[in-house]
Amino acid sequence: MTMQPWFTDAKLGIFIHWGIYAVDGVPESWSFYWGEVPHDQYMKQLDRFTASAYDPRAWAELFARAGARYAVLTSRHHDGVALWDTAHGDLNVVRHTPAGRDLIAGYVDALREQGLKVGLYYSHSDWNHPDYASVRHPGIDEWPDTYPGGNDANPYSHAEAGKEDPAAWTRFLAYRDAQVGELVHRFRPDLLWFDGEWERTEEQWRTGELAELIRAGNPETVLNARMLSHGDYATPEQGIPLQAPEGPWELCLTVNDSWGFQHQDHNHKSVRQLVRYFAETIGMGGNLLLDVGPREDGTIPAEQVERLEALGAWIGRHSEAVYGTVAGLPAGHHYGPSTLSADRRTLYLVCFDVPRESVSVRGLRNRVARVTVLGTGAELGHHVTGGLDAVPGVTWIDAPAEADLDPYATVLAVELDGELDLYRGTGRD
Repeated sequence: MTMQPWFTDAKLGIFIHWGIYAVDGVPESWSFYWGEVPHDQYMKQLDRFTASAYDPRAWAELFARAGARYAVLTSRHHDGVALWDTAHGDLNVVRHTPAGRDLIAGYVDALREQGLKVGLYYSHSDWNHPDYASVRHPGIDEWPDTYPGGNDANPYSHAEAGKEDPAAWTRFLAYRDAQVGELVHRFRPDLLWFDGEWERTEEQWRTGELAELIRAGNPETVLNARMLSHGDYATPEQGIPLQAPEGPWELCLTVNDSWGFQHQDHNHKSVRQLVRYFAETIGMGGNLLLDVGPREDGTIPAEQVERLEALGAWIGRHSEAVYGTVAGLPAGHHYGPSTLSADRRTLYLVCFDVPRESVSVRGLRNRVARVTVLGTGAELGHHVTGGLDAVPGVTWIDAPAEADLDPYATVLAVELDGELDLYRGTGRD
């Protein structure tokens, strides 16, 4: 399948980790897997998950204000608790929580009202399903231990050696396929964001058959790399790669240190840091999937709302440098990230710090026609010094006046006399 163009044009998505784990504010699913919380205590959160203040329209409006073009909601995490009234498996918020209703349909409708693309997260693994821990990954004995007592002691994820049950595994895959089929046919998501793929091989997961099922229901569904060889784009987490992955990609990043809501986690990244993450990501040609963790009642913490809105305001002031652009200059040409217009005739230089005297661009063969400050339109002087034969000189751009500086990151639009032409050589011998 050809990658859907909306994805690479989107630049910003919002990740939403929401589930029963928000009740006690424990790590989603992992808290019982790691043995931090007894399994029965974790599952008792079902009794207090209310979604009482859940307003999907308010979510969608916030995401639109943030400048996002899509969002991804955890329809079912590794704990197996589905947020919709699935007919496959008994564990869902409709039957077993005070919320008592499907929480996905309203989210889907609200996003589409705002013109946002709909993403749903779904975990291949289900640590509560009776048939899940029925086979073993063939390489499990070489894994570092992630469970107290060793991986073989974990009753949630793998069968003990010599006790595999292929028939049970086949039943589990039928359950998984049926749930994914429900999501595809009922909600028609634009994107399915899978997770949990590390616990089995591609052959064990039968991802080829799953991909066929999804594409038969909606051929345009975008799939992330956790569909293994059937994924459309890469998904690095929590750290900007130093080299961009090949093809489309997306950085998954939390606003604080947690995916889901955790009461004690107040270590929120600053707006300036989030702008930096965003600019560096799109400057390398990727999208930022920025995660928030709503409380169990469905409200997004004020600190996260404030940061999304401030990021959206920055994007709004600099939308020309965001949407409709591609990756900018390789490292070494400018001290900061940059993007390039689709016609490759305008460079957008991002300056995180206040420029002193001038901003320089190295290796630029083009003549610069004009430089302006995005957001204010102020025109800046520029000139070239040096250069010899094939090696171009340095293009110097006068620093903007204080009144033209952005509080988070200033962007300079550099209009070129043609398509970007860079020198990448080593200079004269």
